[in-house]
This record gives sequence, structure tokens and C-alpha cells, in this order.
Amino acid sequence: MFRIGTGYDVHRLVPERRLVLCGVEIPSELGLLGHSDADVAVHALMDAILGALALGDIGKLFPDSDPQYKGADSMGLLYEVIALMRSNGYSLGNLDITIIAERPKLAKHIPQMRESLAAAFGCDITRVSVKATTEEGLGLAGEGIGAQAVVLLSRE
Repeated sequence: MFRIGTGYDVHRLVPERRLVLCGVEIPSELGLLGHSDADVAVHALMDAILGALALGDIGKLFPDSDPQYKGADSMGLLYEVIALMRSNGYSLGNLDITIIAERPKLAKHIPQMRESLAAAFGCDITRVSVKATTEEGLGLAGEGIGAQAVVLLSRE
């Protein structure tokens, strides 16, 4: 049995915040605003996994009203979602993330992002796709960074 899930998230770029994408810190004068470390790509990925499992979204699992998640490491939260995925009898078939950002340029960081996610799942890097694009100044990414994720889960 297979399950497919999608996730989407967006965060505003602001000064005096770190920019973390797929667990990788990206050098930038601006970072993403959020209750946690605001790793928009990992947030979209977690929503895709939870959606595939019909378990809601990260707001339900890790509410921003709960102070324990203030400044949380999104990769740490991803490990919890992966454990939940496995406890429900599923494993990752593959994942595909598109990061939407006008700035900074991300191409040189994508190999490290793929490695970070593959390590989290304990899978071969060939199951992990990360891409970056812009919206030519026309969409939400003009004010921040967005991400869309799709996952295929299979019954173990």
C-alpha cells in the first residue's frame, strides 16, 4: 500500500534570524521568522508526511502556542515525525521538495540539504530531491521563502 502526501509552508524573511533550510544553515543577512527555527522546507516536508498518514499537520502536533517549541530545531521535530511514520508501519519511498526563494541563491547548498534529509530518514540520497526556484518577483517568495513537498510512503 502506498500513500502520497503534500505540504506547503511560507515564512517571512527578517533581520537578526538564522536562515535554515533542510537542516542546513545558509549564510544570509536575513533569516526566516517563526516560532521554531522556521525551516520552511522541513515544515512542508513534515506536513506532507502527516498528510499522507492522515494525521493532520505540524500545527496540530507541535502547536506554536506551546512554549516547548519556541526556537525548536525543525530537524529534531522531523525525527519525531519520521518515528511516527514508522510506528504507523510506513517507510519513505521518496520525497521531492521545491524551495521558492528570490534570495539568497540556493543551488550550491542543495547537495548538503539532500544529504541532511537522507541522513534523517536513513535512506539513500537517490530518494531525496530538493530543488530551488524563484517566482520572478511575482509571488509570496518576494517577501520570504516558501516550500512545497511531496512524499510517497510505502507500507513496510
